[in-house]
This record gives sequence, C-alpha cells and structure tokens, in this order.
Amino acid sequence: MTSAPRAAVRSTGTRVKSWLSHPRFLLAVKTAIAVGIAWLIAPLVPGVAEQYPYYAPLGALISMYPTLMSSVRTSIETLASLAIGILLAVLVLVLAEPNVITIALVCGAGVIIAGSRWLTTGGDYVPVAALFVLIIGGPNADAYSIGYIVQMSVGVTVGLLVNLLILPPLNFRGAVMKLAQFRTLLATHLDDIGDALTESWPPEHEEWASRSDTLVTTADAVRQAVRDADESRRGNPRARLHRRDVDEDYRDLEALERITFYVRDLTEVLAAAIWGAGFHSEVPDRLREPLSDTLHAVAEVLSDHNSGEGIEETVRAANAAADTLIARLDEDRSAPSVLSPVASVAMDLRRILATMDNAADGA
Repeated sequence: MTSAPRAAVRSTGTRVKSWLSHPRFLLAVKTAIAVGIAWLIAPLVPGVAEQYPYYAPLGALISMYPTLMSSVRTSIETLASLAIGILLAVLVLVLAEPNVITIALVCGAGVIIAGSRWLTTGGDYVPVAALFVLIIGGPNADAYSIGYIVQMSVGVTVGLLVNLLILPPLNFRGAVMKLAQFRTLLATHLDDIGDALTESWPPEHEEWASRSDTLVTTADAVRQAVRDADESRRGNPRARLHRRDVDEDYRDLEALERITFYVRDLTEVLAAAIWGAGFHSEVPDRLREPLSDTLHAVAEVLSDHNSGEGIEETVRAANAAADTLIARLDEDRSAPSVLSPVASVAMDLRRILATMDNAADGA
C-alpha cells in the first residue's frame, strides 16, 4: 500500500474512532437499547395498560439525556406534567364534555401551567396529555389515562436504569479541554497584540482588535462545559472511581473570566490609541518593544499553565518584563503617566499576573 492510501485509511480510522467515542454516539446507543427494552416489556404490563404498549418506548425516549441528573429531572417533570394534563382532562369530563370550547380552554390552561418555574423541561406535556385524553381517549378516557401514564412510567424507569447501568457519562474531560483551549486563546490574543506593536506603525495586523466578542462567547462556552462536568458527577457511581475536584475547575474558570476582562480592556485601550484619531503619539516608539515583550511574557505564562508543569520561571520572567515596562514608563516625561494608554495596559497585565498568582495559591 502506497503512502497516500495508507494515510487516507489512517485518516478515515481516526475520524471513525472520534465519531464512535463521541458522547452523542453513546447516548444514541443507550437510547436505542432503552427503547427496545421498553417495547419488549410493555405488553407484559397487566391491566388496561397492556392496550397502550406504544407509550413505553416514548417514555424511554424522553428520559434519555446526557447526564443522570438531567435524565432524572426531566423524567420527573414529564410524569408530573402528564398527571396534571390528565387531571385537567378529567375536570372537563366531570364538569362538561369535550367540544371545541372546552378543548381549547384546557389546552390554553395547559400551556400556562407548562410555563411555570417548576416545570422547566417536561412542562410541554401538560397540554399534550390533556388533548390526548380528550381526543384519543374519548369514551374510554379513564382506561386510556391509566394506560398512558403507566406505560410512560415503565418507559421512563427503563430509560433511567439503562442510563445508570451503561457507562453513565462523566464530562470532566470536556471541561478540562475547554479550559485549556480558553487559556490558549487568551495567550494567542496577547501574542498577536505583542506582534502588532513591533510591526510597521500603525500596525496592519489588526484582527486582535475585533476579537472581544469571541473572547466573551468562548468564556460562556467554557462556563457551560464546567457546569456540565459538575452535573455529570451528581448521582453518578463512576464519579467514585474517577474523582475530580470540579471546584478547582470553577476557580480556574473564575480566574480566566477576570483575565478576559483585563484582556478586553487592554485591547480596547490599545486599539483606540493606535487607530483612534489623534492618539497615535500616545504609544511612543521607545515603549512599544518593552510593552510587546511584557505581552508575550504574560501570554507564555498562560500557555505554560496548560502543560501542568511548574511555571515559576515563566512567572518570574513575566514580572521582570512588567518591571522593565514600568521603569520605562517612569522615565518617559512626554505625557503624564496616568493619561498614558501604555500605563493602563501595564496595569491590566499586572492584574492578569496577580489573578493567576491568586488562583495558584487557592488551588
């Protein structure tokens, strides 16, 4: 086999392996198993519920979520919503009869109830259950209601057991990767600014100046990943074997969010100083190189944090670069330092180093 076909085979194998190891694939497999088991069990349920076996697979389907806690929460809320919807339909059957007005009123009431803060995910089943009982149940509404909620309960139970017994997912890896990618993004951003400062003036390299929204969006995605990791361990028996201090991940996230604030601030200050009308002179030539060196040094601290090794030497180098920058600022008499954008950026960089130092002390 030549090198090109061999590389294509390896590439295909890598993609297939990545696809098979994706959490969504595992969820799909578990859902298929749960639905199949529920369908096999449904005809064995005694009483009138035996007449409505198709609701058991539906119950299994709605109970399958990526984490155990989300599955439990959704399943409980869905069954509660079904019970409320059935109760609304029973009130119509007791007090009146199904017609265009009563059905419309019940569905409207169900939608209002579904929007309550107690039914966040399964609330939509309130009007659905009421409508099904009134229209499909008809004259056999009592038997239909019992069969409906019993078979849904059977399916939900099967789904929860499958989710519990077959590799209940832990999302620790996703949170760790997102945190590392976030640090890399922040480091790259600082490096880009540092490179721009040593280019021809004013810099042509300006992508960094419009990256503020990307930093915010990334921070939101990382926070969601940490929350998912936190939720995935709750009630999960695998969490006892694969222990992780998620509180530390939250501390890292909070530190990165503070750092993002400082990075966005220094980005806006420098962008205004470079391209703002009449402000080009506020970044003097003699300060660009030490400012660039400090930006690169702080970026290296963020990058080295992902390696998991000691970063004491990198931190010392960053502090030394910041000291040099401050010394150059003190020597500059062309403008008051309090009005200098370089002084503002230097303060932000000091705050970034202090934030990382405090985060390390709290770990």
